[in-house]
Amino acid sequence: MASVNKVILVGNCGRDPEVRYLPSGQAVANVSVATSSRRKDKNSGEMIEDTQWHRVTFYDRLAEIAGEYVKKGRPIYVEGRLKYGVYTDKTTGVEKNTVDIIATELQLLGGREGMGGPSGGGEEGGGGYSRPAAASRAAAPAAQRPAAAAPAKGGFDDMDDDIPF
Repeated sequence: MASVNKVILVGNCGRDPEVRYLPSGQAVANVSVATSSRRKDKNSGEMIEDTQWHRVTFYDRLAEIAGEYVKKGRPIYVEGRLKYGVYTDKTTGVEKNTVDIIATELQLLGGREGMGGPSGGGEEGGGGYSRPAAASRAAAPAAQRPAAAAPAKGGFDDMDDDIPF
C-alpha cells in the first residue's frame, strides 16, 4: 500500500531566506512561514487569532529562486513533505524534536512589489516554481487558475456565450 507525506502551506514569510551552499555545491535556503487561523472564544465571544510558524527548507534551483524572490512579509504557496528530527539543546542538554517542511514547489503570491515589474495592471500575481522532479505536477495548479485572471486579447467579443455561470 502506498503512503502520502504532503504539506500545503499558504502564508507569509517571517524573515528573508538564508541561502547557503553545501560543499557539493547544492544550494539550500531556509525560511519561516506564518499561517494564521481565527476562532471565536467561547467565554468572551471575542475573535482570537492563532498563528503557527513553519520552518521550510528549499534545495537546488528552488533554493536559489527563493533566495532571490522571497522576502519577509511576502505571501507564498509552498508544497512539500514533512521531515521530523531530533537535536540536543546545547544549553540544557535536553533532546528536542523538530518538524521541517522540505519544499518541492513554490508559488509567489500577491503583487509584484519590489520585483522590478509593474504592480497590478491586470497581470498575474506571482510565478510558480518547482523542483525538476516535480515539474510535471507543477503545471497542474497553473492550469487550474481561472481564465478571467488574464485579460482577453480581443476583449469581450472573443468570449464564448455558452459559459455556464
